[in-house]
Amino acid sequence: MDKSQLLGSQTAKNGFNNEHDIANKFNDWVRDEDAQKWLVIMDYKLEKVESVKAVVLSGYKADVNVQITITLKEAINVENIQVKLVSNKAGFNQIDKRWVDKYVSLWNIPEDVTNILKRFTGELKPTISKTRDKKKRRMFIDEFLIGERTKLIKFLNKNRPLIVNDVLRGRGEFAAEWVIVAQKISEKTRWILKNINEVVNHYDGNIAITKQGNIKIGRITMQRKGGDNGRETAKMLQFKINPAELFEI
Repeated sequence: MDKSQLLGSQTAKNGFNNEHDIANKFNDWVRDEDAQKWLVIMDYKLEKVESVKAVVLSGYKADVNVQITITLKEAINVENIQVKLVSNKAGFNQIDKRWVDKYVSLWNIPEDVTNILKRFTGELKPTISKTRDKKKRRMFIDEFLIGERTKLIKFLNKNRPLIVNDVLRGRGEFAAEWVIVAQKISEKTRWILKNINEVVNHYDGNIAITKQGNIKIGRITMQRKGGDNGRETAKMLQFKINPAELFEI
């Protein structure tokens, strides 16, 4: 099996609906053609693989942890895979959401920028009398004073590598090393497996304010979570991407 022939998107023999299906395919790698292709893309020679054990994770950037034992080697290689399941040709997928204070501790956000972000999400009330939010719960980025916008963008620019890596890759033992996107349209499922470095490079980029009053960090959208039937969790800060873009790189 030639790795160079597998770098494009592939049509799955059988569709899969969740992270457990991905783990099951790895565990059945001897018979599963998709799992064999994934191992080859990750630079494993199938004839040297002795065993594969995959488990589903929860609460980490990686969704599936795969342990690969190589013949005649004592060490077990570990691969952490993030799974993105999409059912549209294009559509946004949440990659990270937390309360602003959680990001404050992660990125050492100064108090004045924290105040801006909390007015953006609605944790703090707007400081203008008129906002496009009909319920006057929050402010949009383009409604802030120019000086405030400048402070926010300056902070994001300074910390962009850290922010992009945290929301895409994560930290610690179960940081994502690979991303599988599985897209099911009609009856067909196609997949792509990309190294996290390619993913980060694709979505990273210049910072801009959108027409909708959100922030774009490259191809990553930073916005108020919203929804949740008006519950407090609607005031969380959220980061989103379109995973289907990975089929085009």
